[in-house]
Amino acid sequence: MTKGILDEQAIRRALTRIAHEIIERNKGIKDCLLVGIKTRGIYLAQRLAERIEQIEGEKIDVGEVDITLYRDDLTLKTKTEDPEIKGTDITVDITNKTVILVDDVLYTGRTVRAALDALIDLGRPSQIQLAVLIDRGHRELPIRPDFVGKNVPTSKQEIVEAKLKEIDEIDEVVIKQKTSL
Repeated sequence: MTKGILDEQAIRRALTRIAHEIIERNKGIKDCLLVGIKTRGIYLAQRLAERIEQIEGEKIDVGEVDITLYRDDLTLKTKTEDPEIKGTDITVDITNKTVILVDDVLYTGRTVRAALDALIDLGRPSQIQLAVLIDRGHRELPIRPDFVGKNVPTSKQEIVEAKLKEIDEIDEVVIKQKTSL
């Protein structure tokens, strides 16, 4: 069974609201940088950057971070077998900047923890904020988003799937039941 949570319009509205909240909280975008977590977080960061530019009339830098080598679920054996690394691409120095980390779905917090580790390896930001399209709960780490498109209470037997046109040819967020093997 699949249940729709957000359609294209709802995603657009959520990102517009988050863009306004980012600007308001940071009193503009001076010394701010959006960093998307690969893969879908990058596209959300780019969309946020477009909205921020429309609102503020100035561009905000956008980067992308690959957390592959920072994941805590990779065993030592897996790490030595050359995991697929997609590459981090942040062209500005993050030191003393406000970095807004962007992801599609926040669940246990482990992906965000890995992204934080990756960012700290690149420099020392003055602040790191977290923007997510969906917060589904069930945190395993003490991580809380600063900006949320939608809070969606879920069970652990459910999967929240965010689809974006850039990859999936449709903008939507759905909840599915996990299929048992």
